[in-house]
Amino acid sequence: MSNWAVRVSDVSKKFRLYHERNQTLKSAILRGRTSKHEDFWALKNVSFDVIEGHTHGLIGSNGSGKSTLLKCLAKIYWPTSGSIDYRGRMASLLEVGSGFHLELSGRENIYLNGSILGMSKKEIDRKFDEIVDFSGVEQFLDQPVKNYSSGMYVRLGFSIAIHVDPDILVVDEVLSVGDEGFQRKSFEKFLEFKKRGKTIIMVTHSMQVVEDICDTVTWIEKGTMMATGKAKSVVASYKRSLD
Repeated sequence: MSNWAVRVSDVSKKFRLYHERNQTLKSAILRGRTSKHEDFWALKNVSFDVIEGHTHGLIGSNGSGKSTLLKCLAKIYWPTSGSIDYRGRMASLLEVGSGFHLELSGRENIYLNGSILGMSKKEIDRKFDEIVDFSGVEQFLDQPVKNYSSGMYVRLGFSIAIHVDPDILVVDEVLSVGDEGFQRKSFEKFLEFKKRGKTIIMVTHSMQVVEDICDTVTWIEKGTMMATGKAKSVVASYKRSLD
């Protein structure tokens, strides 16, 4: 289709699993042999398109390869073979608050983390009040984030990331962040993204979330793509495989 936003073409990803690894050149010489390893293919020839403005889910059992694929989409990993192409600005939301400096205040981390995620200072200035309001940590904004509760920490991280304004958003299980009230706000934010015509690619274990907001789905098991297509059809096939 000509109106794709993300195109995944024949993507494979290999990891090298070491059984005995020489830590130094000296140990390699003394042992007289190279490290023992085997190749593990986390992804094998995965291909699909995500249409502009659609929400696309990645589903599968634990260890299926969907998080590896998400990290390839977020440019954390590079495919061993194949390619991933984008049309538009892409931002990823995988490890909430991963760019925080614990000694800095919430206020300072908004600017630090926002810049890491690709926002300019002017853009952060414009969105600052909205970020703080969404996170609900205004009372503790000038406290070091090392003093935040885990809930406050992830709420602020999520709030910063969700206010990046990309064309394509890659997300991992973010709708499980925070308490029930914050999860509801997060869900509404994703619906707002959809209404604005943004493209979203997400990993989630909640089939209810997939059925509620995803237009299309790719199902992966043991690195192999089992199905891709309309969400309802693919989720039904996945559920039958669990029976």
